[in-house]
Formats: sequence, C-alpha cells, structure tokens
Amino acid sequence: MPKTFITERDIDDMKTQGVTSFDVTDNIVLTDLAVERAMRHGIKLKRAEISAPPKATYSQSVNLVAAFPRATVSDAEIIQKVKTMVLAKLDGQVDAALLDAVIARVVSAMK
Repeated sequence: MPKTFITERDIDDMKTQGVTSFDVTDNIVLTDLAVERAMRHGIKLKRAEISAPPKATYSQSVNLVAAFPRATVSDAEIIQKVKTMVLAKLDGQVDAALLDAVIARVVSAMK
C-alpha cells in the first residue's frame, strides 16, 4: 500500500479544522516537524492498527450442496447403520420393531 506523508502544514490545517486527535497507522508517515507541531497544538497522535481485510463470505445464492457433492447412500444403508449403532449403544435393550419404525420415520422425514 502507498504511504501517506503528513507534514507540519497538514497538522496546521488539522488544527484550523478543529481536529484534536489523529490516528496513525502503518501507512502514515509523520515528519519530525509534524510531530513537534502536533505536540505544540495539543493534537494527540494515536497509534491505530489497520483492520484486517474482510473475510470472504458466501453469498446466499451460492449452492454449497452443488459445490461440494456428497456420495449418495440408500435409505436401507442409512437405516441399517443407525440401527446397528443404536443397538450397540443400548446393548440390545430396545424393542427391535419400535426401533425400526422410529428410524424409518426419521429417514423418510429427512427427504
């Protein structure tokens, strides 16, 4: 980025405009005379960090599903995997017919 040089004349202009403080970033260079003039006029020089550039965000129109395709899995495979995991977690202490009905209902509602 280009640097901006501030001289004592710029400080005098700020004083006439009523500026009481000035943010100095990495892109601003103050001459020695400008610093002295700011001190004489009572203008506070504050060190400011340059904010990071904004992070990229997705537009609402971006189709993330199409951008990152996923492998298709059949309903039967999903039902079997979920049933196996639930039975393993509950040590088989569940009514199998009820479990099948609940999983089937949830999978059909996901569509």
